[in-house]
Amino acid sequence: MHLIRDISDSSSYWGAAWVFGCLPDVHVLCDAPIGCYNLLGVAVTNYTDAMTHMQNLTPTSIREEDVINGTASALKRTFDELGTLGYLDGKHLIVMSTAESEMISADHTRYLTTLDPEARFFWSQSLEQDEWVGRDRALLFLWDEYGKPHAASVVPQAGSVNIIGPSLGCFNAAADLHEMKRLLAGIGVQVNLVYPFAATAADTPHLAAAAANIVLYREFGEPLAQALGKPYRFAPFGIHATTRFLYDVAELVGIDRAQVDTFVASEKRSTLRVVWDMWRGPQSDWFATVDYAVVAARSYVQGVQAYLTGELGMKLAWASSRPLQAGEPDNIEIRKRLHQRAPAFVFGSINEKIYLAEANAKATFFIPATFPGPVVRRTVGTPFMGYSGAAYLMQEIVNRFYESVFNYLPVETLDGGGLTDTNTAGKAYVQTVAWSQAAAERLNRAMDDVPYLARISASRTLRLAAEQVARTTNAPEVTVEMVEAALRTER
Repeated sequence: MHLIRDISDSSSYWGAAWVFGCLPDVHVLCDAPIGCYNLLGVAVTNYTDAMTHMQNLTPTSIREEDVINGTASALKRTFDELGTLGYLDGKHLIVMSTAESEMISADHTRYLTTLDPEARFFWSQSLEQDEWVGRDRALLFLWDEYGKPHAASVVPQAGSVNIIGPSLGCFNAAADLHEMKRLLAGIGVQVNLVYPFAATAADTPHLAAAAANIVLYREFGEPLAQALGKPYRFAPFGIHATTRFLYDVAELVGIDRAQVDTFVASEKRSTLRVVWDMWRGPQSDWFATVDYAVVAARSYVQGVQAYLTGELGMKLAWASSRPLQAGEPDNIEIRKRLHQRAPAFVFGSINEKIYLAEANAKATFFIPATFPGPVVRRTVGTPFMGYSGAAYLMQEIVNRFYESVFNYLPVETLDGGGLTDTNTAGKAYVQTVAWSQAAAERLNRAMDDVPYLARISASRTLRLAAEQVARTTNAPEVTVEMVEAALRTER
């Protein structure tokens, strides 16, 4: 039996509901018990996407008798109530199974046609599949039901692309989407549809109008791009990949290469200026001395690694993507590694943040890079993708370099502690205390767990603390036990 700790991925039901919920002309009726939809329909989108609860999602509120007799009566009851209230007027109805309804095999495919011949039933396979598969299946479902049957009459739009993937519950979607639209507009490419995030079910046939497709994420969206039968490219991370992406997309849709040249040159003087300035400054010496780990969706894992390691020279300690790939650490192993030795930077979710807190990893900086976690990413100023993403990540890392140094500076506190106490730590400036060989070696080993940039300040702080213990006890030299006491105090 394989033990799973701190589940990182939600079920295919959640993923599909986040896709369907984007479409304002769709109403989702989930075949679920009372309250079981709340985490999806209220809490998740509220706490992470900073949105109110999904107005177009309603549960059938399965009761105890429905579990025994079947959920058809609950579906009929809810369908009639929604109709009476006018919530289904002008809407495409999609009924979704949930883990609870699937456990009693409540498949309403045929029954639903008696209520509304235009309604569709989506078997979410919530008990079997994760959210990434659920998102993919939902996107293909929308194309097969509402797009493909009507696509033949769609007029092609030369020079346009679709952006496929942005949907509810996607980390940092607003910022990354904004950056992709900005880049495409910069080289003269028209965005046909942002699907499903800024589209309707009625728009679905018009996916066929675009000359090419941009798939925002590697973890889902590609099957729809393949079904559309047009060339597609994945959204880029870092400077080099973004530049190649722009020239590649321009070629696909027939944009003059000179137009891309002009835009790239302008970006180097504006958006990317901060990257160049930081790289030319003294900060450039730091990158090769620090390491990082990244736990995120596959796009972010591959993209962050390509930029931070491939372009900036930072050392990757380890990575784990979602969905989990063969050979990557699961949450049990991630927790173990962070407890043993935390790298200077950890990109991840609330799980990794908790593991760092358990390890009291004072010298490690946590940067949100995925859900789950109580973090809002609705503004457009925090992209990881594109040129703006390269600039944002550079800025965040350098700022944390500075903060790392600050965290180890000796500071006099309001309670009278700190290095200005004339009877204790202040004497460390003028008095030398002998160190045993074993104590010195223990201090050096402790520094191995501190990011390179902070080692000088951290070593000084621990040395002063250990020497103060020796003075207090009138010991002739600093011992290993005193170093251990200093380490416990500083942690």
